[in-house]
Amino acid sequence: MDDKPNTTSAAAGEDEVKRRNLRNFFASIRYSVDGFFAAMKHEPSFREDFLFVILLVPFAVILPVNAVSTAVMIASLILIMIVELLNSAIEWTIDYLRPELHPLAKRIKDMGSAAVFLAYINAIVVWVILLWPSNAVWRRIGDWIVH
Repeated sequence: MDDKPNTTSAAAGEDEVKRRNLRNFFASIRYSVDGFFAAMKHEPSFREDFLFVILLVPFAVILPVNAVSTAVMIASLILIMIVELLNSAIEWTIDYLRPELHPLAKRIKDMGSAAVFLAYINAIVVWVILLWPSNAVWRRIGDWIVH
């Protein structure tokens, strides 16, 4: 019997350099767009997150804060959507691999849900810190409305 490790086609291909060209780039974009629309179609939580982001991004843009603050506020919202996409992918994978109830499957799904919850907490903390009255944002909003 041979003592060599069994190499699969994936292991043998590890040394190969993945080629990137314009066609691959556009294919990657297409797959990303397909994934986005699949989430919109099949994931009510993602649709709710998307609506939340669509409603708050205009406020982040028009609030009288500096560009960095605006970017951080928007990034905190986009992070919610990113984490929700990852959570949904994990849930679908668990449901595919383990359709029967299992305590580990529940734990995995609960951890994904906790990640989404933390992304929301992160966004709330970011927005509260940046809009805290002592940051003079409210005075600037008042000045903006009056003038």
